[in-house]
Amino acid sequence: MRPTIAVVDHGAGNLVSIGQGLVRAGAEVVMATEPSDLLGVDSVVLPGVGATKTVMGGIDAAGFREPLRALDVPLFGICVGMQALFDASEEDDAECLGLIPGVVRRLRNTPSLPHIGWNDLWIERTDPLFDSVPDEPVYFVHSYAPEPADESTIVATSDHGERFVAAVRSGSVSGTQFHPERSGRVGLAILANVVAAAARVNV
Repeated sequence: MRPTIAVVDHGAGNLVSIGQGLVRAGAEVVMATEPSDLLGVDSVVLPGVGATKTVMGGIDAAGFREPLRALDVPLFGICVGMQALFDASEEDDAECLGLIPGVVRRLRNTPSLPHIGWNDLWIERTDPLFDSVPDEPVYFVHSYAPEPADESTIVATSDHGERFVAAVRSGSVSGTQFHPERSGRVGLAILANVVAAAARVNV
């Protein structure tokens, strides 16, 4: 049976491409516009584009903050959605979800911002997100990246004038700074691993 994954619609996310990628990877997708849409799903994806304060404002306006914090299924954040998993962001002094200890900071020693384009990844530790994933570049659009308080949560890094965190995990909470839905076969493989994790929830 195909697992059900809720994609949180907080008003600032690339919902169509993410939903299509998850369907291609084998999931049934629910676009969650209110907290009740998270009930009974096997996993949740938190997308995000633009500014952290805008994303968190949309999360709060729709009443998602506490339900996301209380999830007992895997949660996967994408780009600003991953940044929202941390305690806070320097961008607009935004208070985030606090699911992974650490602060999101502006990239400093970079040739240009925002950082837009394809970059290689360095896998820092074995993680199910990267099972059988091709060793190819992924697509980034960002000016900020998280600095986790616990380095063991760092799964992958990349470089844009300085090394920055590109993927994280803390228990069942994970995320990527890059956009898997825009990263070709690498991204589809990562989304397939997100779907596989959702499929294991009720086994």
